[in-house]
Amino acid sequence: MNAENLIALLIAAPLLGAAVLLLGGRRLDGVGHWIGTLLSTASFVFGVILFADLLGRNAEHRTLTQHLWTWISVGSFQADVTFRLDQLSMTFVLLITGVGSLIHVYSIGYMEHDERRRRFFGYLNLFLAAMLLLVLADNYLLLYVGWEGVGLASYLLIGFWQHKPSAATAAKKAFLVNRVGDMGLSIAIMLMFTTFGTFAFGPVFSHVGDASEGKLTAIGLMLLLAACGKSAQVPLQSWLGDAMEGPTPVSALIHAATMVTAGVYLIVRSGDVFNAAPDAQLVVTVVGAVTLLFGAIVGCAKDDIKKALAGSTMSQIGYMVLAAGLGPIGYVFAIMHLVTHGFFKAGLFLGAGSVMHGMNDEVDMRKYGGLRKYMPVTFITFGLGYLAIIGFPGLSGFFSKDKIIEAAFAKGGTEGWILGACALLGAAITAFYMTRVMLMTFFGEERWRNQPTRSPQAPSAEPAAEHHGEHAEPHPHESPKVMTIPMIVLAVGSVFGGAFFSIGDRFLHWLEPVTGHSEGDSPLSAATVTGATMVCLVIGVGIAYVQYGRRPVPAVAPRGSLLTRAARRDLLQDDFNHVVLVRGGEHLTRSLVYVDHTLVDGVVNGTAAGFGGLSGRLRKLQNGYARSYAVSMFGGAALLVAATLLMRAV
Repeated sequence: MNAENLIALLIAAPLLGAAVLLLGGRRLDGVGHWIGTLLSTASFVFGVILFADLLGRNAEHRTLTQHLWTWISVGSFQADVTFRLDQLSMTFVLLITGVGSLIHVYSIGYMEHDERRRRFFGYLNLFLAAMLLLVLADNYLLLYVGWEGVGLASYLLIGFWQHKPSAATAAKKAFLVNRVGDMGLSIAIMLMFTTFGTFAFGPVFSHVGDASEGKLTAIGLMLLLAACGKSAQVPLQSWLGDAMEGPTPVSALIHAATMVTAGVYLIVRSGDVFNAAPDAQLVVTVVGAVTLLFGAIVGCAKDDIKKALAGSTMSQIGYMVLAAGLGPIGYVFAIMHLVTHGFFKAGLFLGAGSVMHGMNDEVDMRKYGGLRKYMPVTFITFGLGYLAIIGFPGLSGFFSKDKIIEAAFAKGGTEGWILGACALLGAAITAFYMTRVMLMTFFGEERWRNQPTRSPQAPSAEPAAEHHGEHAEPHPHESPKVMTIPMIVLAVGSVFGGAFFSIGDRFLHWLEPVTGHSEGDSPLSAATVTGATMVCLVIGVGIAYVQYGRRPVPAVAPRGSLLTRAARRDLLQDDFNHVVLVRGGEHLTRSLVYVDHTLVDGVVNGTAAGFGGLSGRLRKLQNGYARSYAVSMFGGAALLVAATLLMRAV
């Protein structure tokens, strides 16, 4: 079998799992989790086979396509179901299926006592299939199908515990916010078709030079809007924190391997468009820089361990978007950080789930403390993920995030200095809030003792109310091996992934044929940037240690400064959306209704009334009386005679 024929199987395996599990009924309840995990793993195996095939080819021959059928053909409008596998999509395939399969394995233990586990694994398979379609599509319209599939699957998974009003609300919020971004992608596709006559990647990218910069800027900004929705970037980031209402494996899947990486993929895949639209590229960098600081500040103020990590995801994706906005200087490093982030962020979320598993599903870090001796495997794996994300020397985040900071300075000029400074400040804040999470969770006094918990979380691996009693004191314990083994594998990736990619610039050489690469012109040496990053790391860790390591953690968060209170409310993003979008939408709707009633209806009704009045008056001329007709005829004849005499006289 040719390698090209295996591409469709990447999507077919999890899609088959979703169909079987969601349509097979309750008879599969006992084996559904194994079916879902097996088919997810099968997709990963197909990915490894294809990866080996690509490695055996020369760099210029590493693009494989598989045409299945013509989807739509109407005149000049043609859409094909064609898949494209190259170095960029291959990277995403391995990340999605590899990390996704580990999350499936972890979910076997985490969702053990959930009576709807079969359905949960069906949704996980659907999520993987949609994301694989997104990254393997050879045209933007097929990509859009996967894009919407990811949105649907995220809605189903975030609201999986739909009996909780908060989960149902969070799912709707994620769905609606993403619809705003999806409008951007649909408009971009329509602009591409009107500009290039196609939306297939090859023809669009090869004819970018034929389009005006204004059109390319419009397309780029619409693509960015789409990316902001899926990747939770400012101003469409408000859904990400609420998405923590879903089961913890969902958080790991969304944040590490699927949904939030889709926007970064879209920007990098559309690099030729952005390279020809510098204004749109500048907006991308600004959005990334603002979001990396926004998410980091939010993460500093959250006591919910999952929401603190959600703020972290927002920030780290901001780094990737910043790098993608730098063009060929940063494309490779955006994807490199995306992959390393996939390892350590999935590990951190699974570690958070393990902590919750042993703490009656409690999520408030103020009720943790001293857990390292009760959960040694969780502590070590979570700790390695922590060191990776803060950029500790030698671990994966050190290699990938430092490269982004270097690339920001390499942009050159005032813009480079500003972007580099934002990236360094973000590194310091990251070190602070992640150290805060580590100290509040695994160190210090055991604050959970003599403090009965009332779980805010829906039933997961061990529902508090069912297994421990609604007000029982937690009894921390290590998670089963089916949960810890995926955490260990991810920890290994968190430690060695960055170094493996950096040796001989192998990751750069792997992606460069697709993304291109430029060194830029940095005013600072790599050693100087690394030194500055290390200083920021030490400052962030030091401040967190003084505040949370040497002082007791109060049971109730103090009032704090104005910034702290705003950060607890996600820097007022929901308030902003309510004022600008909700109230703005209400006023816009009322204005449109007024215009409709007064102007549109006025014209329609006024025209009808005018003709009605005119016809009423004309009707009086046909009254049925002969004398009236005679008078009319006499009057008309008199007017004609008078007009004739007047014309002759003139």
